[in-house]
Amino acid sequence: MNKWSLFKQASRFGVIPVMLIPVVLGTVGAYVWEGIFHPVLFIITFVGAAAAHLFSNMVNDLWDFRNGTDVEAHLTPEVIMTNSGFLSGGVVTERLFAILTWSLLAIAVICGTVLSILSGWEILWFVGGGALIAYFYVAPPLRFGYRGKGYSELAIFLAFGLMPVMGTYYVQTGHFSMKPIWLSLPVGLLTTLLLFNHHFLHWKADQQVGKRTLVVVWGERKALIFSRVLLFISYASLVMCVVLEVLPVYALLALLTALPALRVYRGLKSYNASPAYLPLMGASLKASTRCGGVMALALLVQGIL
Repeated sequence: MNKWSLFKQASRFGVIPVMLIPVVLGTVGAYVWEGIFHPVLFIITFVGAAAAHLFSNMVNDLWDFRNGTDVEAHLTPEVIMTNSGFLSGGVVTERLFAILTWSLLAIAVICGTVLSILSGWEILWFVGGGALIAYFYVAPPLRFGYRGKGYSELAIFLAFGLMPVMGTYYVQTGHFSMKPIWLSLPVGLLTTLLLFNHHFLHWKADQQVGKRTLVVVWGERKALIFSRVLLFISYASLVMCVVLEVLPVYALLALLTALPALRVYRGLKSYNASPAYLPLMGASLKASTRCGGVMALALLVQGIL
């Protein structure tokens, strides 16, 4: 593989739409509701958000490797690896991986600093908050992703829902509003669902190393029930956005993006082998990105009309 292919694998580049779609939503919301669009600010935000997300992916891999989680996942039968495997597999050295990781954070911070100069210092709250959430998700001393009290789910909702939509809206308009908060709910909750469902793939390995995700704490059966409930809540928030006139009525077409996940749920039992959850992961990713995409398109059409 060439260097670019290696980087994409190491950073899990393929899931980057879950961060970039909220950025697009915040930007489109500013254009439709306020008639404001600054293309240069959008590009800087887009690059900064992308770098922040990739940093989050890589720093989590780095600390999961140091904490022994990745190694245990390799040794546990039937467990599906969700990290890049570059460190545990010896593909790259820890030093090189760390350099790439912190370089991505530097890009995100530079973009955030430029935006604070152009749009207002308040944006630094989003930059700083996002960096702290990304780092301490699995890094000591907080390691809140290991504590099993829902901290990690809350962090994902903030980092991939509320903060990017609100932050992008603020960058474009220079002020805050309730509308982008409502707009962030469906995509934020669906991305939280995506994270929650990925724990099913390796919860036994997590249990071995003391990583107390909610799947480990509740057990597979109860966690699967919660997963279904969270899907329902996510799409209920979409309906609420239409009721509150945050989104046009034709945004309800995004409800159709729930169908692949619903089909997968019907095929799952109370207890399943780890590979059985791979289709659920794929359906969850599609739900998050497609629902957000339909929401953004519906808003844009409303603005044009």
